[in-house]
Amino acid sequence: MSPETSIAASFWKKAARFRALVPVMVAICVIGTGNSLLTTSVSLSLSLPGIDPGVVQLLLTGFPVGFLAGCLAARFLVARAGHRGTFLFVSFLAAFTGFGYMATMATPVWLVLRLLNGFAMAVLFVVSESWINLYADQSNRGAYFSLYMMMTSLAVLFGQLMVEAAGPHSPYLFLMGALTITAGTLYCRFAGRPWPALPVRTVQPLQVDVSAADQRYGLWKLVILAPVTIIAVFQAGMTNMNVFALTPLYGAKIALPAATTVGLVTAFSMGGMLAQTPVGWLSDRLDRRWMLLVQGVLAAALCGGIIMLADTHVPVLFVLFFLYGATALTIYPVGIAFANSQIDSRHMVSASGGLLLLYSIGNVMTPGVAAGLMDYVAPYALFIMLGSGAALVSVGACFNLRRKSEPQMADAAPDCLASGVKQ
Repeated sequence: MSPETSIAASFWKKAARFRALVPVMVAICVIGTGNSLLTTSVSLSLSLPGIDPGVVQLLLTGFPVGFLAGCLAARFLVARAGHRGTFLFVSFLAAFTGFGYMATMATPVWLVLRLLNGFAMAVLFVVSESWINLYADQSNRGAYFSLYMMMTSLAVLFGQLMVEAAGPHSPYLFLMGALTITAGTLYCRFAGRPWPALPVRTVQPLQVDVSAADQRYGLWKLVILAPVTIIAVFQAGMTNMNVFALTPLYGAKIALPAATTVGLVTAFSMGGMLAQTPVGWLSDRLDRRWMLLVQGVLAAALCGGIIMLADTHVPVLFVLFFLYGATALTIYPVGIAFANSQIDSRHMVSASGGLLLLYSIGNVMTPGVAAGLMDYVAPYALFIMLGSGAALVSVGACFNLRRKSEPQMADAAPDCLASGVKQ
């Protein structure tokens, strides 16, 4: 076989594998769009006058608690039903929660629905990422995960656009969200092609001279090795949940029109989506510690600008939210890339699991705290908290910069975007 023929055969083989991935990506995008619509709809409902602040805090915490439970249960569900079966099950569960919001406004019911919604979306994201990671190989994992992150970013953007199209006060928002998730699930089950079979990989046995406990890579080891990654992951969980869930509430408290607050969330999402590819390209060519230092400083400064402008210069506020999304939403993949470059490949699965739990903790702990600060201090306390988290990323980057740089693992480079999680 001539070299030209070999190159052409390799190209078409890669193209076929990529095309086989498209139905999975479409299902993720459509279901994520419905979830984004439901999240904004819940926030808009909770921003209505007369709702007890304690109820708001309780319901906002429900989703991340369910998300944490989903992270813990995903592995068991996949072992029992497989990746695609689990994906379909939790997708129908997410659609059920959307229809449930329309049935009643009772706080206990909404709390259960928020828990189920968070559980379903966590399992869906874990299943999707783990399946893509198993389907990809070292030569294309970065490309596949960049596509996955693009789909989740587009889902958030499309959800906000649907809110704007229907109107923030439309009585059909929950119905639209539930039907969108249902459409994505039905597409995955009946219209899209079956998920391609995963390649059979040889499982590496435990080293005989190293205990199983020593081969696990817990968070404490990462705290010692890469504190900036620990801070970046926690900051990502805090930022994603709070901006998407609390910006409508923040806008209502400073007397911004509901359509404006939805537009601000859209600008934030678009900034993050458009910045993923260039930031990923830079992170493969620059020292990621310096990138995290700059990103943390910029994100903190942008939070300060949002606080100072508030409702006085709304057009500039849109620009600040766009830039804040481009900065804050790209801290997570750069932080994960830095951690992956410092650890041995056999520890990556264990380390990723711990970081995913840490991300979930950031989701769980902070929305209630932020809502309380907004009630008892001032609405802009939300961005004081987010800016402080971004500043801590810079502190962690400085700490890592003071250390001698470790050589990067050759097989870790393709995983630079292999751990994105979206709300």
